[in-house]
Amino acid sequence: MRALSSLSFAMLTRLSQLAERKIHGPPIAVLTAYDYPTARLLDEAGVDLLLVGDSLGMVVLGLPDTTGVTMEMMLHHTAAVRRAVKRAPVIADLPSHSYDTPEQALANAQRLVAAGADAVKLEGGVGFIPQIKAIIAAGIPFIGHIGMLPQSVKEEGGYKKKGKTPAQVEQLIADAIALDEVGALAMVLESMVPEVAAEITRRVKASTIGIGAGRQTDGQVLVTHDLIGSFPWFRPPFAKARADVAGETLRAVREYVQECQTA
Repeated sequence: MRALSSLSFAMLTRLSQLAERKIHGPPIAVLTAYDYPTARLLDEAGVDLLLVGDSLGMVVLGLPDTTGVTMEMMLHHTAAVRRAVKRAPVIADLPSHSYDTPEQALANAQRLVAAGADAVKLEGGVGFIPQIKAIIAAGIPFIGHIGMLPQSVKEEGGYKKKGKTPAQVEQLIADAIALDEVGALAMVLESMVPEVAAEITRRVKASTIGIGAGRQTDGQVLVTHDLIGSFPWFRPPFAKARADVAGETLRAVREYVQECQTA
């Protein structure tokens, strides 16, 4: 476990370059990582940022959504990813109900940094500014997340695209501006109308990282399992699988089983 003061200069430099990338490009490529081998491969492949997302609850642990993910789970997986990575900054999610107060948010952000995160992310905008201020005031780089919020899936009754009504658009823009003004380095824009994501991207200094929000953002993020086809039971419609890891795994294992049983 590393101390807050040991955030590497190289990682902080790369995070600070996000502002320049917004102006001059190229767009930012972000993928999720939850374990050592995956993180090492992604880092070697040149991914700009790695996100230890609470999506691990679904694609690694088999939970129905992200709300059951705990701090202990996030610390465990963040530490595994940190051991693998040499060049890409690591962002770690604060899980559901780990940032209900500013004091709790800061304490848990510090735990994630000690486990290996270079920056932390939480879901929400205007309503979480005190928590975000506490994190940033402590010198911890912060990434926002607005739009569809997976941790709120139970309250909202499902995963719903945002920005379809004038009220939603107004709230999304208010959230984005609030995050920008408080000092977020970047913000994830999840599952929102592309035109709204484009407008937010134009109006904020922070880099915008879209997922299911169109292509007019400063970067994109995907769950790696969706990209490589290793979670065949569900894939969001916006995610293009560029490999068939699940199919190859089934083929290899069936071949192995057959060899064992016919030897």
